[in-house]
Amino acid sequence: VLTWRMGWHRSALVYSPGFNAPLLGLDRYVLTVHDLNHIDIPGHHPLKRLYYHAVLKRACRKAARVLTVSEFSRRRIIDWAGVPAAQVVNVGNGVGAAFKAEGPVFSPGYRYFLCVSNRRAHKNEERMLFAFADAQIDPSVKLLVTGEPTASLQKLIVRAGLAGRVVFAGSLSDDDLAARYRGAVGLLFASLYEGFGLPIVEAMSCGCPVITSNVTAMPEVADGAALLVDPLSAEEIAMAIARIASDQGGIVSSLKQRGLARAGAFDWERVAAQVFGQLTNQASR
Repeated sequence: VLTWRMGWHRSALVYSPGFNAPLLGLDRYVLTVHDLNHIDIPGHHPLKRLYYHAVLKRACRKAARVLTVSEFSRRRIIDWAGVPAAQVVNVGNGVGAAFKAEGPVFSPGYRYFLCVSNRRAHKNEERMLFAFADAQIDPSVKLLVTGEPTASLQKLIVRAGLAGRVVFAGSLSDDDLAARYRGAVGLLFASLYEGFGLPIVEAMSCGCPVITSNVTAMPEVADGAALLVDPLSAEEIAMAIARIASDQGGIVSSLKQRGLARAGAFDWERVAAQVFGQLTNQASR
């Protein structure tokens, strides 16, 4: 349908906030590729990988511009598609208005770390669970995880000795998620792969200390305002959890201050200006 529309509207410059691409009219098309997780992470459906190789790679090469959200993703797209550096533009990302330091605080009657995740393998949940179990912290501190558990994850929780210490929050609105950031001891976000990692800046905006990974886009997004860990090392993750839980060396106040300052760089108005700037440049050609 998109290909037909591009053929019908031969003078239109078209922008997509997603990675869907037409087969014709790409020289008048600006698309957005957030990351290459379908290529870089094993286990995705073969048809998705086929789409990336057969359709999206060609689109990246022939489109008027490709927009993305981090320098990590920009470099990966340039290398993977084999396009000139000027073809791919990092317009950044914003953080929603609900995520701010002031507002309701979730108070369940116990201290907790928050894990904003889903059940996909690259979210590294198994390693984070065992790290949480091994961390030298008060056993009354719980791990609050977004989403619903799977049967395999429930078995893993029991195997890790965390029965009763892991609570699943289900699906949350932005307001409810922001309240949980504000009430958390810290965010545990030791993912194996992120093209950006929005929970990092959401947590920082809410004054929540962040533990995140030292790979892919996460160090770039955190920019010195989070504790970085090797996501393949349960020991490093456990040590970071203990540092925040015990507020070692006043780390909590330091991370909150640095996080709030860093979060100010992520503004949707700024992103919109970048996007429309690229569209204006293409329209004037």
